[in-house]
Amino acid sequence: MRARLSDIAQQAEVSEATVSRVLNDRPGVAPETRQAVLTALDVLGYERPARLRKRSAGLVGLVVPELDNPIFPAFAQVIESTLAQSGFTPVLCTQSAGGVTEDEYVEMLLDRQVSGIAFVSGLHADTAANHDRYRALLARPLPVVMINGYVPGIGAPFVSCDDREAAELAVAHLVALGHRRIGLITGPDRFVPVQRKVAGWRSAMTRLAGVAESDLGPLAELSLFGVEGGEAAAGRLLDRGVTGVVCGSDLMALGAVRAARQRGLSVPGDLSVVGYDDSPLMAFTDPPLTTMRQPVIAMAVAAVRALVDEINGHGAPHSEYLFRPELVVRGSTAVVPTSARLSYARSA
Repeated sequence: MRARLSDIAQQAEVSEATVSRVLNDRPGVAPETRQAVLTALDVLGYERPARLRKRSAGLVGLVVPELDNPIFPAFAQVIESTLAQSGFTPVLCTQSAGGVTEDEYVEMLLDRQVSGIAFVSGLHADTAANHDRYRALLARPLPVVMINGYVPGIGAPFVSCDDREAAELAVAHLVALGHRRIGLITGPDRFVPVQRKVAGWRSAMTRLAGVAESDLGPLAELSLFGVEGGEAAAGRLLDRGVTGVVCGSDLMALGAVRAARQRGLSVPGDLSVVGYDDSPLMAFTDPPLTTMRQPVIAMAVAAVRALVDEINGHGAPHSEYLFRPELVVRGSTAVVPTSARLSYARSA
């Protein structure tokens, strides 16, 4: 045991006395030091004493859309990690086109007697969906938390990025660079986040860019989410003379960049592009993408805390928590081309 204590102490960079206190589950050890000793045990292949083995507080379902969009794995990673730190075992359910539906996943999770479910950009974000499915879950009762979407009258915590403000900040950034003819590319308007982005873009365009409400219609393109949808929408907007586009996702923004290049145009020389999410790798695209960052870590941690409170009977407030987006300026936006500036001046 003396050699074992010595090995563990050396690995954890603490004293043997500290290792002894941790192994005997005695007080007086800082949490980070305790964790270092437990990690050393794992690294050296020693089995943790039974008293130190953390029992699972139960299973928690995590239902996310397809993982093609890197923002969803980013949410899943933080949610899973935060659940594990709270003692819960996450069960990841990933949807894909033509695959298992949200309702089918929920039935599977209920069969496994989960303690709660977190939904990320699920049917709660779709105004055309029947939301009685969530009322039925709450009536069981089963704690749920919903991320990026909102349903009035549902007694559950909701966590969202402020999509309206994100669109307004994106337009303000382009207006500051001299752009006035700024298009919007986003998904189908039945989704709550899309509706909010459209409202924010319209407000900022009339207030900051001086565009009449009646002239905004041709500047908005609601398309399919993804690179292909962004590319098709950007092509139509380029035909209408836009110099900048605000996109509903980073993938749509990458599609807009591709559409511009296929026409021999430069980004940002001829077209400025703003994405949304700041999903992983967007700093390394060509050009690096200017985008509206969702505070994924803060949102995911808040969602898990609310869900755990619900599970533990503490009753998190049943309201929507809106998190502020952050403008991340990179290389896909620039001052409006001189030709467009002159055109704006003549039409003023």
